[in-house]
Amino acid sequence: MIEIEKITSRYNRRLVRARKIREGRETAFIFVEGRRLVKEALRSNLDFEECFLSESFQGDALIRAVLERTDAIAEIPEHIFSTIADTNQPQGIILITKRPETTAMDIMSRLGFVTLPVVIFLKEINNPSNLGAILRTAEAADVAGVIVSEKSADVFSPKALRAAMGASFRLPIRENVGYDAVLDWSREGDLITTAVDISAEVDYTTVDWSHPRLLIFGSEAHGLDDKDLEMVTEKILIPMANNVESLNLAVSAGIILFEAKRHNS
Repeated sequence: MIEIEKITSRYNRRLVRARKIREGRETAFIFVEGRRLVKEALRSNLDFEECFLSESFQGDALIRAVLERTDAIAEIPEHIFSTIADTNQPQGIILITKRPETTAMDIMSRLGFVTLPVVIFLKEINNPSNLGAILRTAEAADVAGVIVSEKSADVFSPKALRAAMGASFRLPIRENVGYDAVLDWSREGDLITTAVDISAEVDYTTVDWSHPRLLIFGSEAHGLDDKDLEMVTEKILIPMANNVESLNLAVSAGIILFEAKRHNS
């Protein structure tokens, strides 16, 4: 029988480390908080490091499932648990796991086995909620993977994880990749480089989505610049009525991905 450790000091070394991970200061690990995300983590191949429970946490089945993946589990008084939680109303359970690692080959090798032969490239996406929402949509559309550029929000920050609702744990994701590098990689793999831009003339519904593509989205604030656009093979747009200039980035991604998925169905 595994004995659950009792932690009674907010300065306990394990809690100090958990706060560093929560704040992104120990990047080899990620901070997973709440019942829903813990259940999603259990569905994944994440390596569990340790688990923290509040004294009032109710959920024997969930605890037993976590104990099958790690025996480093501790119970903490409510007032101390709140000092490590990222949310205002903690649900009483936090996991620390190793950060998933994905190689370029991991993504490329999936192209022939997914519903939608698309790799998404996100350039300088600063809003973690948008980033997480796009990842959730990407998993639902069954794309090959997602590549995130330098100067983007952290894919595995607590806020991005909550928005992704578990997709980050299962979807192959590469981080901190330069624009030139990802274009070179996609051309070597015979992917059509396709940028989404308001100035484009090609309607996204007319595209042949059966050919593998690198689908590129620019930042919420300024999109892709002229130099970026000159380097791609194809530019597409979502036509809009009533002089609407743009859509939320995650909404745009959802519209395009599910049209592409419908096309391939």
